Amino acid sequence: MKGFIALLAFLMAPAAFSQAPVPQRIVSLDLCTDWMLTLHVEQERIKALSPMQRVSKTFHPAPWMKGSWPSHDGSLESIALHKPDLILVGQYAAIGLREQLRRLGFRVEVLPLATTLEEVRDHERLFLAYVGLPPERAGDMPPERPSSGKRLLLLGANAIGTGRDTFEEAILTRSGWRNYLTESGRVRLDLEQIARNPPDAVLWAAPSGAALANTFAEHPLWRTISPAPLRLDTDYWRWQCPGPWSWELIEELDRLARQGEEKHGAHTP
Repeated sequence: MKGFIALLAFLMAPAAFSQAPVPQRIVSLDLCTDWMLTLHVEQERIKALSPMQRVSKTFHPAPWMKGSWPSHDGSLESIALHKPDLILVGQYAAIGLREQLRRLGFRVEVLPLATTLEEVRDHERLFLAYVGLPPERAGDMPPERPSSGKRLLLLGANAIGTGRDTFEEAILTRSGWRNYLTESGRVRLDLEQIARNPPDAVLWAAPSGAALANTFAEHPLWRTISPAPLRLDTDYWRWQCPGPWSWELIEELDRLARQGEEKHGAHTP
């Protein structure tokens, strides 16, 4: 049902806004729409990004966000001062604030959270319709790579792994990996169980640092596992929000799968 609603909104959006002026004063209320705006829209049309983009060291900003970008402080007054003709926000962000802005007469458009790879494509096209850009600007989902049979553990902070029936698993399987975990959702991990049945590779999908949340990944037991699983690295920021950068994750994991097969002398299908 959710995917149908998102698709219906996408199909209706071009007709709804074809006669409306192209927005020239756009404001974002969350990090994910910050990234979409700075990826697709000319900087002079972006009047303010969310406060999240100012903590870039924590959130590893998208590489195309060079230089300084204007931002608001998250208050109603700060946003209203920019006199936006379009305010963009994700489905679960700034719910109270966006309703206040609507009551003041501002145009606020809510982008549904993509939970499948197909919805990422629809999400980007809907975004492009809102900002007055052609749908052809949207990226294409990479073709599905045949499974190598290699089991990948997607390891996050606080000893939490990503299991079945998740958006992250869709990325893993599309890139040719098998999910190491067989349970659904977020799974609390046990090092002793992993040592008895280790994955072929581990992808550390959490911010780097010396926080207590990261001690599980640094436990010395990992070094005693034989054969030691491959340690893979990707840019953490791409895992935070579904978006067209998810296609880059699929391609990167595909390359890592091929490199791992070559390293171990396996045949690449």
